[in-house]
Amino acid sequence: MANFGLRRLSVVAPFDPTWREARSAIGAPELLTNAVESATFAEAVADCTLVVGTGTIARRKPEQPVVPLPDLASLVSQELTRGGRVALVFGSEKHGLTREDLSYCHLLVEIPTDPLQPSMNLGQAVAVCLYELTRRAESPPATPAPSVTSAASSGRLDLLAGVIEGAMQAVGYSPRAMQPANRHDLRLLLRRLSLTAQDTRRILGLFRRILWRLNHLGS
Repeated sequence: MANFGLRRLSVVAPFDPTWREARSAIGAPELLTNAVESATFAEAVADCTLVVGTGTIARRKPEQPVVPLPDLASLVSQELTRGGRVALVFGSEKHGLTREDLSYCHLLVEIPTDPLQPSMNLGQAVAVCLYELTRRAESPPATPAPSVTSAASSGRLDLLAGVIEGAMQAVGYSPRAMQPANRHDLRLLLRRLSLTAQDTRRILGLFRRILWRLNHLGS
C-alpha cells in the first residue's frame, strides 16, 4: 500500500501476535499505526458504497459480476467521482475470502493468470491489484459533492436486509432451516440492485411499516 500511495487500511479480526509484529514493519509505520481494526467484515465495509472482492474463480461459481482487473480502475474512479467510498478486499493467505465474505461484495475482480496456476500469493495479489489501480486511475474531484444518486452504503443495505428478513419471518416465508440461505441471497440481491441512498431510505420506510403492521395484527 505504501509503495502505491494508498493510506486507508482496515483489518478484520487480525491474529494478535502476527498483527503486533506487522506493526513494526519498515517503511509504513504510519499506515499501520492508523489502520482500523474491525471485529467483523460487515463492520469494516459498512460505510463503503462499492465493495470489491478478490480471489480465483477457478474452483468456485461467482455469485456477483466478475470484472477483469484492467477494467476495475474506471469503475473505482466513477464511484469516487460521485462521492462514494470503495473497499478492495483480500482474504487470508491460506483460505482467501469465504462465500459469506463475498456476499458483502458488489463485484469480484479477477487477476488474469495462467489457468494451470490461478492462485496467487496474497502479497503478490495486493501489489498487482494496487499497481493496476494506480496506473490506470483517473483523479476524482478533490471534494466530490454527494448527490441524490449517491449509492447506498453497505451498512445501510445490511440494515434494509435485516428489516426485510424480519418481514419474511413474520409472514412465515420459509422454514427456520432456510433462513441463513435466504439471508445470504438477500444480501447479494440488494447489492445487485445498485440502490441509491434515497432508494434505500424509501424501501426501508416501506418495510418498517409493513413489519409494524404484521407485528400488530389483531391488537
